[in-house]
Amino acid sequence: MDVSQYLEIFLDETKEHLQSLSDQLMILEQEPENMDTINEIFRAAHSLKGMAGTMGYKRMQNLTHDMENVFSEVRNSTIKVDGAMVDVLFQCLDALEEYTDNIQNTAAEGENDNEHLIKALNDILNGTSQQDQGESKPAEEAAAPAETKAEGTNDKAKFHQIKLGSSEKSVLEEAISQGKKVFGVTVYVNENCILKAARAFLVFKALEELGEVLVSEPSAQDIEDEKFEFDFSLIFVTDSEKEDVSKAILDVSEIEDAVVEPLEIEAEAEPEAPKEEKKEEKTTKPEKKTTEVAKADNKNAGTKQEKKQPVGKPIANRTVRVDIEKLDVLMNLVSELIIAKNSLVVATAQDSTAGNGVNEHIEYLESVTTNLHESVMKVRMVPIESVVAKFPKMIRDLTKKLDKKMQLFMTGEETELDRTVVDEIGDPLMHLLRNSADHGLESAEVRRERGKPEVGSIFLDAYQDGNNVVIEVRDDGNGIDVEQVKQKAIERGTITEEQAENMADKDIIDLLFLPSFSTAKQVTDVSGRGVGLDVVKSKIESLSGEVEVKTKLGVGSTFTIRLPLTLAIIQALMVVVGGEKYAIALGTIQTIEDVEPKEIKFVENKEVMTLRGNVLPIIRLSEHLDVASAKSPEDNLTVVVVKKGDKLAGLVVDELMGQQEIVIKSLGKYIKKSKLISGATILGDGEIALIIDANALI
Repeated sequence: MDVSQYLEIFLDETKEHLQSLSDQLMILEQEPENMDTINEIFRAAHSLKGMAGTMGYKRMQNLTHDMENVFSEVRNSTIKVDGAMVDVLFQCLDALEEYTDNIQNTAAEGENDNEHLIKALNDILNGTSQQDQGESKPAEEAAAPAETKAEGTNDKAKFHQIKLGSSEKSVLEEAISQGKKVFGVTVYVNENCILKAARAFLVFKALEELGEVLVSEPSAQDIEDEKFEFDFSLIFVTDSEKEDVSKAILDVSEIEDAVVEPLEIEAEAEPEAPKEEKKEEKTTKPEKKTTEVAKADNKNAGTKQEKKQPVGKPIANRTVRVDIEKLDVLMNLVSELIIAKNSLVVATAQDSTAGNGVNEHIEYLESVTTNLHESVMKVRMVPIESVVAKFPKMIRDLTKKLDKKMQLFMTGEETELDRTVVDEIGDPLMHLLRNSADHGLESAEVRRERGKPEVGSIFLDAYQDGNNVVIEVRDDGNGIDVEQVKQKAIERGTITEEQAENMADKDIIDLLFLPSFSTAKQVTDVSGRGVGLDVVKSKIESLSGEVEVKTKLGVGSTFTIRLPLTLAIIQALMVVVGGEKYAIALGTIQTIEDVEPKEIKFVENKEVMTLRGNVLPIIRLSEHLDVASAKSPEDNLTVVVVKKGDKLAGLVVDELMGQQEIVIKSLGKYIKKSKLISGATILGDGEIALIIDANALI
């Protein structure tokens, strides 16, 4: 079978399972007896094993198989989780990530058998008192459900404990009184099956033609979402014979086996239904004799009973994976639609004889295009969680590598950004976190001397601010030593001693963003290899964002990244300079001022103006754009006040045209030298207006 067509799906799902493994291992390190976490890790390893086997990646399959064996014993309580085991498991995770990277780059998993990890996992297994070290049976196989027994169950049958809610019980009693048969059914799906949820659906469909599926374990919803291994159990009410039920199930392809047994219902000893247990934690309590045969997850498949959903759980898997290129095509079409709408607006404005009817149509078109644009933008938005989720593990690894105590606190992972920005933001954030860990935080001894907690704290906070997303990376470490940076800059000839004396601390800190400027005493493989903060700055600025630093010596540093929500369509102020039209992003504009020439003053031979007590520099766009201003020197100046971080500046323009929704078009690689211009847009009359990058100007 040619599995290459499934490669993208395999990679997407593998990355999700690896992220889940990483998250759960972090929890397991803190809570070694957390059964939910142990079950989740077992499931992730089991799923990865099945997927790798299906795709023919034997090395990945072998490693996850041994991980699954270890966790099978942990679930049995035969092995206890300890620090050494968690370290081995994190190494396994690194190996699985390496396999995945290889598969992504070459479609092959590589030649590394990771024998040392396989041996370490088997050593963990062999250290137990368990005789059988193969695929041991999970605990729930050993413990027969006390409440309801399927008669004559064979060795293979692993009937999942199913608890019944009151509605299911009444249906069961009614069915028995009518002489119907009640079967406990366990279905085994072939382990090489790729679409196991689809097979399970066909089983339910086949059974519903013969009777009624009363309840299943896992729940119908979980089965639909593929949140099950390769078997599931259900209670089935029918008039048909056992053989007919079994045949109907086995007629579905890729079903390996089906165990169908009559259910023996025992007397109910206590009326109160036990509280719903967490999924997969299948412990039996022999002292409670009830008719409850499985978990009270009343989401049965296709029964006529009322489906009770737990609060907050989505009713179905309602997300669709879409190739980003398809979204780009859709985005371009919306862009063209907006340009066409702008053309119509211009055409009707010029043709004053056009009736009101046309204007109404244009208003309607404007409303539709705006809504369509917003919808497409929402489709492109993804939470930054996909990027930041890998950082806790990275900080854990750095703790061991740097021999420092530190912990990472994250907030705002649900903050959404344009997919193209999210894909690019990972490396800069990783570098800033490594920077905090290596340069920022002091050693435990120094922290003790300074009266700080031994464990250093690094914070990653994300939040939306207007049309921007702000991401802050801060630490409670040493902060930036401005004097040290100044001396290093003088040594390297970046600045002279005279310049250094007149520079503000903020300007000195900005020197850190110059190429290959590092204050590290020695080069490490964590940071300080000459690939410094300049990479962070250039990457952020290529995304039309900005980065700034605030620091206090001995207290810590905060790096603030500000990014636009989207890079495609923006609201802009259209202006005219020297007869040419330009656009300035509305998000950067604070106010527009009418200033008399006499209000312009000079500081160090540069023009400034005073605005509500603040002195801000004046930038005459005509000079920077090399066009002659159409206004005479005596005329009042039209000043657009723009902001970058906490800096303000006034851009002098000839006239204002008004606000407009514009589509940003790249200038292409031939004209990328100009920092002043961030792109261009096509106006309604077909003219091209350049977009001014206020950040670069400031």
